Amino acid sequence: MRKGKQTRAAILDAALELASRDGLEGLTIGLLAERMQMSKSGVFAHFGSREDLQLEVVREYHRRFEDEVFFPSLREARGLPRLRAMMNRWMEKRIQEVTTGCIYISGAVEYDDRAASAVREQLVHRVSMWRDALLRAIRQSKDEGHLKPETDPHLMLFELYSFTLGLHHDARFLHLPEAVQLTRDALEKTIVSYQTSNAKAGPDAGAGASTAANLTSQHTDSR
Repeated sequence: MRKGKQTRAAILDAALELASRDGLEGLTIGLLAERMQMSKSGVFAHFGSREDLQLEVVREYHRRFEDEVFFPSLREARGLPRLRAMMNRWMEKRIQEVTTGCIYISGAVEYDDRAASAVREQLVHRVSMWRDALLRAIRQSKDEGHLKPETDPHLMLFELYSFTLGLHHDARFLHLPEAVQLTRDALEKTIVSYQTSNAKAGPDAGAGASTAANLTSQHTDSR
């Protein structure tokens, strides 16, 4: 990798970390230049404007999200095994983001009423891509006979998505140590309520709870 690309990648890494912590609106060229020990003009040379930087941070977050959550899940069999893999990996990422913050969640708060914002449009586009992938996995699970014929894919998506948002709220904002286990239990109960009798049972819903509780505790202690 050439030096210019290495520098740009390093700036983007730092920008992603700062945006996760302070939000996309908290991301400034000046703050990033100070973090990188560069001049403002040096940062501008790679991204052109603050908005260009914010847009690229959203794209980079999504690329990493796909690499960590979506693409590995495609190795699982079509239907409920794949849907479960997507939810499990998403849960693990949410648990990690208890301490680091989530650009999609903070961005929804920052840009919910900014209709003319290019950053908002990029956030909506990327979040919608993930929601569409989940909806497709739910429909495939229904087609494979893993979910009951009367399953409403949109309702199931709403329920699963809402639980993960609730986890972030209760663990990161309220610092509730039981938030992770409650979310795991709620997700498992919901999936089981939809699945048919011949569908495979899910993994132990309690797995990883102690690690998640430790992360929540670390976040609380760091404040």
